[in-house]
Amino acid sequence: MFRKLVAYLGDVRVEMAKVTWPTRAEMMESAKIVLVLSLVLAIAVFAVDRVLSLALQMVL
Repeated sequence: MFRKLVAYLGDVRVEMAKVTWPTRAEMMESAKIVLVLSLVLAIAVFAVDRVLSLALQMVL
């Protein structure tokens, strides 16, 4: 079992060496996109919730 663990960790190391890591600028750009889209989604959910709440109040 110990040999399997060592072999697995060796394989992980080999695969991690193949990874192309993003640059700092690429990470910052991706983070900005995620933040903007999260904000847009939050506003959209808020708007739908507000409209449905108002509609429900009118019905009841």
